[in-house]
Amino acid sequence: MAAKISEILSELKSLSNPEAVAGMARFGINPNNTYGVSIPNLRRMAKEIGKDHLLAQQLWASGIHEARILASMVDKPDMVTEDQMESWVKDFDSWDVCDGCCMNLFEKTESAYRKCVEWSSREEEFVKRAGFVLMARLAVSDKKAEDKQFINFLPIIKREATDNRNFVKKAVNWALRQIGKRNINLNQIAIKTAKDIQKIDSKVAKWIAADAIRELESKAVQDKLQSHKRST
Repeated sequence: MAAKISEILSELKSLSNPEAVAGMARFGINPNNTYGVSIPNLRRMAKEIGKDHLLAQQLWASGIHEARILASMVDKPDMVTEDQMESWVKDFDSWDVCDGCCMNLFEKTESAYRKCVEWSSREEEFVKRAGFVLMARLAVSDKKAEDKQFINFLPIIKREATDNRNFVKKAVNWALRQIGKRNINLNQIAIKTAKDIQKIDSKVAKWIAADAIRELESKAVQDKLQSHKRST
């Protein structure tokens, strides 16, 4: 295992790109312990490595930005415990690690719905973001879930719509939009929620609501939802 870890970390270092790190910093990505390795390269490495739960823990423990994203790609969702999720989420220090973990791994765990509710009420910026990113991702990927599960998220979205931290407000907005694009029923309920949020005396809430309404009421979204309704 140690040899494999050292080989992987060496390969990551060999792919380092200082110019990419500088560019990432401009997009709000933490440049500390970051090599600037592209996501396509990480996906290629993940495919070559295969699924390996123990290796994922080693990669995460390295503290290296790209190694942590890679860890989320190679870990096995059915082996991820709530303790691991809590441990990793506390380490989030950048939106791309947060989003990558949620998309690559956390949304596929049996704790996903519970964790997004729990994390949405936490104060830490990237923990709270993770809660809403999970909501957004589940709305897209969990095709079998009932509308009720997403309707339960809407009061939480409204509750947190006044958080003015950039990475939180964008995730709150993302969750609202993705729920509203799932089907025509959720679209109408999400738009109503957005209009309720719009009434809150908060610049952030008004931005979240206006942006969501613009997309959810757009012709492109409405046409797609109506077409999907006719085909089901």
